[in-house]
Amino acid sequence: MMLLVLIAAFICFIILLGIILAAAYFTASEYPNAFQKHKDDLKPIDILNNKEINLLESSRLAPLVDLSVVVPAYNEAKRLPAMLEEAIAYLEMQTYSYEIIIVDDGSRDETVHIGQTYRKRNDNIRVISLPVNRGKGGAVRVGILASSGNRLLMVDADGATRFSDLAKLEDRVKELPSDKQGYIICGSRAHLEDDSVATRSYFRSLLMFGFHFLVGILCVPAIRDTQCGFKLFSRAAGLLCFYNLHIERWAFDVELLLIARKLSIPVVEQAVNWTEIEGSKLDPVFAALQMGRDLLFIRLRYLLGAWSIVPSRNKTE
Repeated sequence: MMLLVLIAAFICFIILLGIILAAAYFTASEYPNAFQKHKDDLKPIDILNNKEINLLESSRLAPLVDLSVVVPAYNEAKRLPAMLEEAIAYLEMQTYSYEIIIVDDGSRDETVHIGQTYRKRNDNIRVISLPVNRGKGGAVRVGILASSGNRLLMVDADGATRFSDLAKLEDRVKELPSDKQGYIICGSRAHLEDDSVATRSYFRSLLMFGFHFLVGILCVPAIRDTQCGFKLFSRAAGLLCFYNLHIERWAFDVELLLIARKLSIPVVEQAVNWTEIEGSKLDPVFAALQMGRDLLFIRLRYLLGAWSIVPSRNKTE
């Protein structure tokens, strides 16, 4: 009897495994959604001239400014102004040129209006609107591919990371050897400095611990904090990684760093000051389930060949 039970359990396991593998393979999109031309509802609009942005064409252009700051924003009318004030104040003190790209991710509040208000005050600000919500990863990818900076900074709209910590990321770049593939510097909350501030609710900390455990097993074991929304890219690295990105929701950072790893792009972490800001729209339970599924599917889709990485954008453009 026990042997029959074990055999039945093994058969059930094989069937379940087959279903998971089939689901991972056959539900995978062949090409990242940003470039599926038939999807009209995914087309980004430049608010200034009310024109559609061709991401492939814009990503081919030579850089026009030194730094592009990409801010994904979904219903961030309340938190966005404080972040913009801090960013603008810091950037105006620097000697290099910059642009701030606010990517409205299908917001239903006054996020676009806030962006337009700041655009009238500062010509270095651009506002891009997505007709429907695509997720943080989709919004960041649009901003990166539409950017004109020699360096690309991804930063959250809530201002959880002190913007002046950009200087710390820039210092880490100086320590890296020159490489045509560029670099990715990840702001990190995993190894905070003594004077840093990091406060997070117990429940969210528990979920993040489990998430980081799965990340280490399935995708990128060398990175302790993949999810901090403060990352600096060279233009070459940023465009190439986001060009290959498939995941558009919360786990996109993991796929992004996995792509960088497969392309041998240097990725390093730098401790930053971070504090949890009230007003998060993240549902911890739903997000945890979605992230867990995405992590498993990221791993399986690359292993099964459902997804592949294009090592040079020139090969497909």
